[in-house]
Amino acid sequence: MAQNASDETLSLLSRLSQKPGVQSTLILSRENGTIIRTSGLISKSSSANPNSTLPAPNDSAADSYSNGRKESGIHSAEDVASAVWSFLTAAGSLVDDLDKEDEVRLLRLRTKKNELVIVPDSRFILVAIHDTPPA
Repeated sequence: MAQNASDETLSLLSRLSQKPGVQSTLILSRENGTIIRTSGLISKSSSANPNSTLPAPNDSAADSYSNGRKESGIHSAEDVASAVWSFLTAAGSLVDDLDKEDEVRLLRLRTKKNELVIVPDSRFILVAIHDTPPA
């Protein structure tokens, strides 16, 4: 059963990552928010994410993964993972306060520049970051 849930989760992330405008994806541990896999974001240290296929950070790598948009507020994978973990924890507390038997199933955070789609499941937290669609 757990394998089916994991397969479904990875399938969902695959579908989300294929959408137009997706800049990056993250898979985080549901247990503590550590990064399991990332694409499109630079890691601060290569040892922090052994499953990543990204190069160690340097200025030229940062330019290629951020499309040269340093002013756009693109952060490291660790920064995004930490912020997502905090956001999910706060949302979970809100849901618990409203109904102890309920749980967070999907979070969408839209800003002027980006939209984050956060899907927590029993083992992972999936995150897709994409351009904010026009209104």
